[in-house]
Amino acid sequence: MRLSTRLIMLCAGFMISHVSLADELPQRWVSAGGALSEWVSALGAESKLVGVDTTSQHPESLKSLPSIGYQRQLSAEGILSLKPDVLIGTEEMGPPPVLAQIRNAGVPVEMFSAEADLPTLEGTLAHLGRLLGDEAKAAQVFKAYQQQLEALQQQVKQAQAQHTSPGVLLLLGHAGGKPLVAGKDTAADWLLTQAGGRNLATHTGYKTFSVEALAGLNPDVLVFADRSLTGDEARKALMKENPILASLKAAKDGRIYELDPTLLVGGLGPRLPDSLKQLTAEFYPAAPAHP
Repeated sequence: MRLSTRLIMLCAGFMISHVSLADELPQRWVSAGGALSEWVSALGAESKLVGVDTTSQHPESLKSLPSIGYQRQLSAEGILSLKPDVLIGTEEMGPPPVLAQIRNAGVPVEMFSAEADLPTLEGTLAHLGRLLGDEAKAAQVFKAYQQQLEALQQQVKQAQAQHTSPGVLLLLGHAGGKPLVAGKDTAADWLLTQAGGRNLATHTGYKTFSVEALAGLNPDVLVFADRSLTGDEARKALMKENPILASLKAAKDGRIYELDPTLLVGGLGPRLPDSLKQLTAEFYPAAPAHP
């Protein structure tokens, strides 16, 4: 009888401490960063999100949440009106005075790195796992993601053993206007390289190029991401506003491909493996497809 009583008390104590721990964890989240918002959803915590920024477009259900505006131009009033327990975002989030105002109002601001690499992603998921109280699940999600990328890299190596790596440029534009060319130390460069392409741009970050410079690089493949248009509308606007592109080898060979610009925001997101697989198939159309 004593053993049963002690067991009941032990279980009750565990349940109370578990409830207490759950109460201490943030329950109302605001996220400023597309990839971060996607990871919160992927970890099964989308119901905790009470507001997101304009780069948080996936999954589709996030679009129904209150918007806090663009991640670099946040308003403290808009965020605080949602009564959040925490604001999460990358170093791209700002401006700093707004973040200070939010902290002074008693809302923790959890900052993450936007670097596009696996060690950074592992740290991001571990951080999210701690905030959600489920580090084991976060570690499991990272391991599965890592395995997907390793399988893709084997596919790329096989393709490169039989075919020359294509020279590629990635253009980031807005309604077809003069685009920015993605250089080194960008998520775009990581994406192109992982998919088996050779980024012809050697500068760092994103910068505009003269039409002569673009023509001189003459890529085998052109990847474009438009922040306001999609599909045929985006492609037509790009070619209309930048007619020099029609003279490139990529255009003449019909090798111009569209990329969702939200994939380039806030570090590596959960949709990247599928996009990498698609890009690799476009970079190496003669290589056998892998499931």
